Amino acid sequence: MTRRDPASPTLTRKRRCAVYTRKSTDEGLEKEFNSLDAQRESCEAYIASQRSEGWVLVHDRYDDGGVSGGTLERPALKRLLADIEAGLVDVVVVYKIDRLSRSLMDFAKLV
Repeated sequence: MTRRDPASPTLTRKRRCAVYTRKSTDEGLEKEFNSLDAQRESCEAYIASQRSEGWVLVHDRYDDGGVSGGTLERPALKRLLADIEAGLVDVVVVYKIDRLSRSLMDFAKLV
């Protein structure tokens, strides 16, 4: 779906944005508000700030708690990549780039 941007005669394309969060250890994940929640909250605020650019939040959660960033073998990351391949996600938002990968080679593969 597209909508007209009042400042421009062109159409603004809807961009479906997914938030990916990761924490290497299980420590603290049992708390009511944990590191994954904080990462997600920050990313959701950024997506909201880009609403005029057509950014909309995908409500599916892609959270890898207690999983190292040194490998791409992560359940939520695999699901996110499958959703990207299926055309369900246009933009991936992460709190910090190291949440996506700790390996430069893996990061290059993802990009």
